[in-house]
Formats: sequence, structure tokens, C-alpha cells
Amino acid sequence: MEIEDYFEAIGEDVWQPDNYEHPLVLGKAVRRHNTEHGFPSLAGVQIALLGVNEDRFATNNKGCALAPDRIRKHLYSLFQGPFRLQIADLGNIRRGNQVSDTFYAVKQVVAWLIKNKITPVIIGGSQDITYANYQAYEELGQIINLVAIDACFDIGIRKDEKTNHRNYLSTILTHQPNYLFNYVNIGYQSYFVDQDAIELMEKLYFDAFRLGVVRKDMEEVEPIVRNADMVSFDISSVRQPDAPGNANASPNGFTGEEACQIIRYAGLSDKLSSIGFYEVNPSLDRGDQTSHLVAQMIWYFLDGYFHRKNDMPDRNRKDAGEYIKYVVSIKDFKDAITFYKSKKSDRWWMEVPYPAGLHQKYERQFLVSCSYKDYLAACQDEMPEKWWQVYHKYL
Repeated sequence: MEIEDYFEAIGEDVWQPDNYEHPLVLGKAVRRHNTEHGFPSLAGVQIALLGVNEDRFATNNKGCALAPDRIRKHLYSLFQGPFRLQIADLGNIRRGNQVSDTFYAVKQVVAWLIKNKITPVIIGGSQDITYANYQAYEELGQIINLVAIDACFDIGIRKDEKTNHRNYLSTILTHQPNYLFNYVNIGYQSYFVDQDAIELMEKLYFDAFRLGVVRKDMEEVEPIVRNADMVSFDISSVRQPDAPGNANASPNGFTGEEACQIIRYAGLSDKLSSIGFYEVNPSLDRGDQTSHLVAQMIWYFLDGYFHRKNDMPDRNRKDAGEYIKYVVSIKDFKDAITFYKSKKSDRWWMEVPYPAGLHQKYERQFLVSCSYKDYLAACQDEMPEKWWQVYHKYL
């Protein structure tokens, strides 16, 4: 089956010429799948947008399947900015007879795109599509880190073994074979999360950052997101005044500006290979405010992608003169910790050696994104928490 067989062309109402009169808007630059020109050529494409009109597992947010085309209308009326990228809009994944059919299509498409060095940007739909995105990495045989920007963990009870947008993480955790190395939640709100779930995160050595903690120092989000292979963004993590188009919207959350900042960090990451935006419900939106916000977030992702430094170290280049190497000895710890600072971007990484015999499995986790604060902590004889968490996962 060819990749284009999974897609429907985008409706002509999205591409009304009067919406994109200026020659420099994104709508003029994107190779799009429409009824007139057919499926676009993917030669040289760096970013592929795909809509997923699926909300049958959105138990209390029906209507979010309408989001992809509504977001497109706002996205393509924005100016291209400083970036000049090769972008294709593949259209909307054909809705299957069963949700599992839609998931299968998403999995196959995302795996094909990543394998061909194209970064998929998924526009949902409900957040359980994250599970289909995750399954794509199983197709690739790649152990990954997942970052979710969400007000809760989505680890709810699976009644009758059914996955939905509030328990998809449980499905990922129990899926076999397991390809999840680390899960990070950014922006959870304590009153939406039960204590058993918080304890489970700790037992699994996963990371969870409360909204208030994150907002105190947004720059510390950068190394967290930089370590991700895939990002899942639930619009309910943004406060209701900024993003009213969601049945789970709350008075508290990130501001629109903070959401755009986080997503730009994701775009800047050389490691990140897929991203999805979920739970926008146009039927609950005011003046398309939420759809417009997500369009701007995608714009910031494109801007970050364009400004990637291609400076993520690996075994072949970490000593090649592109980095400043720091070796820190910690009291009562037999091995020193090695840090690397990029001369291009001033970003930091640290080594977490894996056990003998696990080279192939954990090669991509050997160097962990960190910040200058982690280096300073080590200089004060404090073992960085990120180091311990990764080391325990090896064991």
C-alpha cells in the first residue's frame, strides 16, 4: 500500500484563494494534497503535516475531529517568517471503520516519514492518537523518550481494555514489546492527578513537572524537550482564557505565549522526530481562538526547526572540537561525570554510561540533555537528578 492511499485530499473550502492573497503566506509555500493537483511530491520535503479526524475515543470532548481543517485555515494565513522550509500537507488520514484502523494508518504513515527523514506534524483529533504515533517507533525498532505537555498524566483506568484520550499512557506502558525509555509530563496540575499516579511515576523513574514549578523558570524546559523523540501536546494544558476550545479547559495552565515557547524548543531539538497537537474542539471555541493559537504554535515549531544547530553529540563527534568537555568528580562517587557544552549553541549534555553488553539497546540514551544548572550542581558535589533517573532505568 502506498503512503498516499492512507489520505484524503483537503477540502477546497480550506484553500479559498482570497484567504491567501499575499505571496509570502504559508498557504502559498506548502505543497498540498488537494483534488486539483493530487498527492504532493515528497522529494526534498523536511516537514509533513497530516490531519487525523478521529475523536471516537474522546469520551468527553466530541467534536475535536473537526480541528485539523480549522487549524489549517489559520496556519496558512500566517506569513512564512525567517524560515524557508520544504513543507508538504499530506491531507487527512482516512477515517477507518474502527478506531484501530485509523491508528494503524497513523502508525504506518509516521513510520514511513521518519524512516525517510521527514518530520511528521500530527494535527488531531483526540490525544489517544499519541498511542498510534508511539507504535510507529515499534515499526522502526527504536527505543524512545516521550514528552507530554498536559494538565494530567492520562493514565486512567482502562475499562474493558479500551484505550481513550484519558488513559492512552496506560496502553503505552503495557504494550509489548515496550519501546518507551522515558516519559516526561510537563505542566501537570496536582488537583487533576491522583497520588497513586504520582507514586507510579516515581517508581518508574519518569519525570513529572508541576505547572507552577515549570512557569518559574521556562528556560529549564528546553533540555527536557530536547531529550524527546516525540512530543504530544494536549491543548487542555493551556489556560481557558487563552484556549477555550476544549471540553477539559481549566482556568489555570500555560499562557499562549508559554505554549509557543515550549513548542519552539521542540522545533530546535535535533533529536525530536515527531510531534502532535490534540484535543482542540472547534464546536466549543470562541472566534476560532484555540485553532488560531495552535496554528501559531505550529509556526513556532517550524521556526525552531529552521534554526536547528545540528549539534547533538554522539560517540563519533563529541570529542571532535565542536564541544567543550568538562569532567566533574563528586565526593563519595567512584566515577566522574562528563559534561559537554556545544560551541555552536551553548547547550549542555552529560554522559550516563550504560551497563556492558547493552550498547545497541541504549546507544541513543548515552548522552542526556541537561542544563548549566545540572553542571553547577555536580560542581557542588550534588548528583544531578537526571543522571540518577537514567542510570536506574538501565538497571
